[in-house]
Amino acid sequence: MSRHHTRRPVGRRSFLALTGTALVGTLAACSPQVKSAASAEPAGKLPSGAPPPGTKLSIAVRSTHLQLGPAGLEKNLSFTVSQWPNLSAGPDIIQGFRAHSIDLAVNAGIPPIQARAIDVGAKIVAVQVRNHPSYVFATAPGSDIRSVAGFRGRKIGFSQGQAQGVVVLRALKQAGISHQDVELVALPSTQFLTALQSKQVDVAPLGEPTLTKYLDQYEKDGARGVRTDVVDLLSVLWAPNEVLNDRAKAAAVRGFVPLWARGQVWAWENTDEWIDTYYVKDQGVSHEDGRRIVESLHKPQFPVSWDKAIAWEQETADLMAAGGFVPEQDATELFDRRFEGLAAEAVPAQYRETS
Repeated sequence: MSRHHTRRPVGRRSFLALTGTALVGTLAACSPQVKSAASAEPAGKLPSGAPPPGTKLSIAVRSTHLQLGPAGLEKNLSFTVSQWPNLSAGPDIIQGFRAHSIDLAVNAGIPPIQARAIDVGAKIVAVQVRNHPSYVFATAPGSDIRSVAGFRGRKIGFSQGQAQGVVVLRALKQAGISHQDVELVALPSTQFLTALQSKQVDVAPLGEPTLTKYLDQYEKDGARGVRTDVVDLLSVLWAPNEVLNDRAKAAAVRGFVPLWARGQVWAWENTDEWIDTYYVKDQGVSHEDGRRIVESLHKPQFPVSWDKAIAWEQETADLMAAGGFVPEQDATELFDRRFEGLAAEAVPAQYRETS
């Protein structure tokens, strides 16, 4: 990786600039015109019943794509999935929304905040909460970092438009370290692994199965995982405003939300098949590592009320704004509450969060 990318200053909107131009060009090939997805706020009663024949959605939700068949849920799709783009990073999804090539996606809570900051209109339509840490801070080979206190003065991989970026900010805040007391190296999270291997950064947050792959290879060289209790609370389904203002597509989104939630429950209840389907065949880790990863996870929870999720998004938006990364914004505007509770209603009671 060239030094041209090593110390790019981190500031408002800078992260999307790292990937946006090239990606928009790629996605535009699938779309007649590339422009902002900003449009009128979704309004009116949520359509009920099946969408009309011929309705299509492009859905960037890898887990559900892999779960529908073995879970027996594919027959319940009431519309056509035109494509399942294998994209998951927040900036990639935002650019897909802009290019009109993605209608629905799953991300953490930060990409909707980043999207609003750059005037891409989109709304959250379903919420899953994770009350346990999802990321571990991996250190570069040979690093002497043992705790978050050791981050002061170090180079940290920072993805402004992704969950990993907020995990960094929350961990620093918890340790009493200003983001100005570290060097935040702006990189998409897909480059964290390479940046750690090359010692371009001293530390970066990694999720599974990337963490296991990295430590399997570099732990013998002194790389380690620094664990914290910092939680990335939300996993959300979200869609551009223009999709939600299209009654046929809004009906399709409404029909997809329960399948998304039931797919997560199926994976939790059928761990052996899910390990083989996802971790081994799709992600390329061993069955043993897949088993260890799954055993570290926790039961999926879908909130009946979105009040806690909205409060969390507001806290996150305020943290980002305080650092100068996004303008101040009202988190209630990120949610389409017409969909509230649909995911929770679709799963058994033990998977609903009612607090």
